[in-house]
Amino acid sequence: MNRKVRLYVLVMMFPFCTFAQKNADSIISSYNIIPKPVSVSVLTGKNILVNKSTIIYSGEHFADQAAYLKKQIQDQCGLELPVQLSPTAKGKSSSIVLKYDTISINKPEMYLLSIRNNRLVIKAKDVPGVVHGIETLLQLLPLHVIKNVSISPLAIVDYPRFVYRGMHLDVSRHFFPVDYIKRYIDYLTFYKFNTFHWHLTDDQGWRIQINSYPKLTQVGAWRDSTLVGHFRDKPTRFDGIRYGGFYTHEDIRKVIKYAAIRGITVIPEIDIPGHSRAIIASYPEFSTNPDTTFDVATSPGMYNWKNNVLAPNEKTFAFLKAVFNEITDLFPSPYIHIGGDECSHKWWKADPKTQDFMKEHGIGNETALQTYFMQQVIEDLKLKGKKVIGWDEILEGGLDTSAIIMNWRGVKAAIQAAKEKHHVIMSPSGYTYFNFSQTKNEDSLTQGGYLPLNKVYDFDPIPEVLDSLEEKYILGAQGNVWTEYIANKAKLEYMIFPRMTAFSEALWTAADKKDFNDFKRRLKDNAIPRYQFWKSNYFKNYESPESGKK
Repeated sequence: MNRKVRLYVLVMMFPFCTFAQKNADSIISSYNIIPKPVSVSVLTGKNILVNKSTIIYSGEHFADQAAYLKKQIQDQCGLELPVQLSPTAKGKSSSIVLKYDTISINKPEMYLLSIRNNRLVIKAKDVPGVVHGIETLLQLLPLHVIKNVSISPLAIVDYPRFVYRGMHLDVSRHFFPVDYIKRYIDYLTFYKFNTFHWHLTDDQGWRIQINSYPKLTQVGAWRDSTLVGHFRDKPTRFDGIRYGGFYTHEDIRKVIKYAAIRGITVIPEIDIPGHSRAIIASYPEFSTNPDTTFDVATSPGMYNWKNNVLAPNEKTFAFLKAVFNEITDLFPSPYIHIGGDECSHKWWKADPKTQDFMKEHGIGNETALQTYFMQQVIEDLKLKGKKVIGWDEILEGGLDTSAIIMNWRGVKAAIQAAKEKHHVIMSPSGYTYFNFSQTKNEDSLTQGGYLPLNKVYDFDPIPEVLDSLEEKYILGAQGNVWTEYIANKAKLEYMIFPRMTAFSEALWTAADKKDFNDFKRRLKDNAIPRYQFWKSNYFKNYESPESGKK
């Protein structure tokens, strides 16, 4: 073929390719699936008829997920489908097959869903993948009791853009019981997140049983009062009501098991060396003022205001070693979050013993002392086969590059971390803090800030300034929910929905496949009815001009 002919063929093919792509995108959108899959194709053949005679088949790899699917279909559609532990369907009844497949599936968390001739097959090579396929199936089924439903033949190929897709929940400021933690995990599961970051300790309460230091829950899990109104209100008001709670080891194990069946990794956060007021209220000897009686914080905003840092001494480091030993024994996650943010240096500078410790160990300044704290824990956790995650302040002292950075203070910190060869979980507050206001005229008490729906949806975790090698250090991103002003589940759901739903697509779907207007259509047709089915609260004015309407 000569050059002119080749050029003619390319020119003639271009409109067809464009039309084919638009047609493929319209097929994907027509199913209203959130987050948007990689591809949806229409197949030939007979529909599947799902009814009480439909059988769920699964091999041993996905036995727990088959039981999970059975319950989800029963709760959603009123159909109690039998489960058979077999890797292939048998007989003439319609069937849903969960198939372990390491040949067709070539990516982590990938799934293939196909419907043809009365068979629905979900193929995956790992638990997250098969669960993602299940959540897509649930979006194809009606949200009401049925006798039967017919689904047309189709094929879905799907996998996530990022390996880390997380949601955080702070339970220190306000405590949420185990049953609700499970519900929160259900929300994450449905929208194909894979990580739950459980912020268990802070100034306002220590929320996890530690056998070697029982006062952490006897004292540190309870505060005498809670702030009423905003921290900046004058005068500051408190309710005078004792408040608290904590999770036992058994509670933790139940949550981890529940999450594992759903393909969710649970990462605990134990915040040190700052944000430690609940620790030093329980054990003053770990503070820079060991002769002082401390209280558990009753309000946020402790930085440089009240002493909430650990002192560098032998007792403190023994305490940290013991605590993190218990934490690593409880949590199978490969990661442990150790905080490291907002650590006031004021108290270290004023403490002669701390200054003596720094001179003795050749630590030049308080920033280097903070790094010293982090490094002690990192080395201990390495021996347990764990990696550390910390907020971006831990970068300031030239930390070990094995530490993973969460950049809450902005995108610049992520760029610095990636250039220094730290892996990064993008978490800039201006895009990922769901405790920020949803409109400019927010009528609900919030921390402040302004994060409308479209800004969440449009967030791209890859900073443009990174080159192709540096961007590989971006693992993904995480949405965060700090609960200083979120005291109950209704308020929590109001703050996360629909922003969390938008965030799921920002992390799952390729950037060139995203379309905010199409997302809003699917949000209305798919997500809002789902929130109502769950009896979950949500922010209803997400399309108002103040919410970033496009």
